[in-house]
Amino acid sequence: MTGSRQDVAAYESMAPPVRVRGLHVTLDSARILQGVDLDVRQGEMVALLGANGSGKSTLVKALLSVVPASAGTVELFGTDVTTQRRRVPWSRAGYVPQRVGAASGTPATALEVVSSGLLDNRRLRPPRGWRDLALSALDEVGLADRAHETVRVFSGGQQQRVLIARALVRRPDLLVLDEPLSGIDRHSQEALAATLTGLRERGTSVLVVLHELGPLAGLLARAVVLRHGRVVHDGPPPPAAAGHRDPEHEHHHAHDGEPAVDPHRPELRLELP
Repeated sequence: MTGSRQDVAAYESMAPPVRVRGLHVTLDSARILQGVDLDVRQGEMVALLGANGSGKSTLVKALLSVVPASAGTVELFGTDVTTQRRRVPWSRAGYVPQRVGAASGTPATALEVVSSGLLDNRRLRPPRGWRDLALSALDEVGLADRAHETVRVFSGGQQQRVLIARALVRRPDLLVLDEPLSGIDRHSQEALAATLTGLRERGTSVLVVLHELGPLAGLLARAVVLRHGRVVHDGPPPPAAAGHRDPEHEHHHAHDGEPAVDPHRPELRLELP
C-alpha cells in the first residue's frame, strides 16, 4: 500500500482483519502453498479445512509471520506482515496453538498462564487491573472457579481452554485457533462452542483450523478448503466436513509434516514486534 500517511491510515481502518493474495510458501525446496487467496471479514467465523499436508498450518504460520512468504502478500488489519512486521497491531490478534500442554515449563496456575498473555518485551509486568482481565477471560471459557489451581492437574481439554483464555485476555479483534477440537472431551468441546458463540455475538473475527467441523458445524457458515497447497473450495462447508458426530472421538493430527509448535516460543508471542 503506497500513498500519503492519511491514505494508508484510511485503508488500514477499512481493511479486513485477514487479507491474503497470491501467497506462495516454499520450505526446504518443497512447495507448501501455491497462490492462496483468503479474506476473513470483520465479525466473520471461517473454518480452514484440509487433509494432513494440505498446508493449513503453514498458512496460519504465514499469517503470524512465523514462516516467510516466497511470493504474494499477507495482511493483518491492512498491514503487510512480511514488509511491515513492526507496524502490525499484534495486540489485536490472538493465537491458540494445537494443544501442546499449557503446563509445560514452570508450574503455574491458570490465572498466571492467562495473565502472561498481557506481557510483551516492552512490558515486564502485567498492567493495572490484570487480575480482573485474566479472571474475565477464564470466565469466558468456564474456568474462573479454577483460576488458582495449577494447570498441571487440568485435563487436556481444560488446558486447551486455558490457552484460549490467554489469547482472549487482550480482547482481540481476530482469534486464530489451530485444531482446538483435537483430543478434547465432550464438556470441553461444548465449552468451546459456547465461547465461540459469545465471540460471534461480540463481533470478533475467527479463523479456526479444523480436520472436521464436528460440534462447531452450526457456528461456521463458511469454510475454506486447502488441497496440496491450493484453495479448492470457499463457501458453505461441504457436507463431508461434518466428520465424526461423536464428540468423544479423539484424534491427533500432525500438520504438514511439521512438529507440534510450542506456544511459549518467542516467535509465537504475537505481542513481540
